[in-house]
Amino acid sequence: MDTSGTLDEALERLHGSGPERLGRLTNHAPMAVESLAARGQARSVHRWLDLYAPKLEEFPSRGEPVTDANWPEALGDPRRVADWIGYFAARIAERPWREVLAQWWPRLLPGMYGGSTHPVIRVGHAVRTLLSAEGEPTAPRLAELAHGLGYWAARHHPVSVRPSLPGARTAAAALDAVPRIADRNGGFPTLLGRVSALPVWTYEATEPAEVHARLTELVRAATHRYATHGHGEETMLVHAATAPNAVLRTLPALPHDLWLPSLHAAWTASAAVTAMYAPPAGITYTPPGTFTPEEVMERALAHGDEHVIKLTDTALDIGDERALAAALRAVELSAPLV
Repeated sequence: MDTSGTLDEALERLHGSGPERLGRLTNHAPMAVESLAARGQARSVHRWLDLYAPKLEEFPSRGEPVTDANWPEALGDPRRVADWIGYFAARIAERPWREVLAQWWPRLLPGMYGGSTHPVIRVGHAVRTLLSAEGEPTAPRLAELAHGLGYWAARHHPVSVRPSLPGARTAAAALDAVPRIADRNGGFPTLLGRVSALPVWTYEATEPAEVHARLTELVRAATHRYATHGHGEETMLVHAATAPNAVLRTLPALPHDLWLPSLHAAWTASAAVTAMYAPPAGITYTPPGTFTPEEVMERALAHGDEHVIKLTDTALDIGDERALAAALRAVELSAPLV
């Protein structure tokens, strides 16, 4: 983890910007710079941010403050995002961040599908910085958690679909069993509304270690699958891996009784993204060579696309050859940041 202060500088620079742009697209910069800093690329954070800066918009105006009394009526209202961020900043200033996270995680978890799953991904990156910090966490890192939680609350969007179709015992086979939706016209919320049924991923996981192992299995399977299926939608299929990985990264900061429902929600998110964007069939993919994890990250940085950087970060969490191949496939499929 970066100890140079560069990540804190970048986060402070970014907290004057809103979590979205053009009214619907996510600001990926906080997640991307955290990925770069976490992977030994802190020296390149500001240069990358300079390239991304034209996509940033000013922080939105506040309306009515969110309070402990009125928060249910503000949940899921994207117009209240600044109010929500202010609410969480105040709560985190009053109480330890883990307590705030543990209180709000079960409230927010049913709506992790809003904002194309980006809010929970941003929270996962923020939690990683806090867990890795030596000593007291810095103000920019605490503020980043407030921004992530506030964005999640504002874009909170539950789904009614529940896994009910025949599935499989392994995560890879269960993802293969996900049926594709027929009509693929429309944006993420529209397509999400067309996901009517998902397969059951059958597993035995009740103890915390078992839940952690199963969630790790899901992240690995979804990452591997990108190498062979990413051509279905090179950007959106990234989230089949990065959304459950955000949950996985957050588990150590949560009470154990929240782990199993987190696994269920992560599966639903990964399977739903697969249903919405996976192609009819996979392909055989051969990487352009053999590269170390550090070299793969350097390729992702040189490419610059924020989704490529984040998928590469997840692939490095897995660390095997198939995961690195998925990251290299994302470099090939995606348009570079210029």
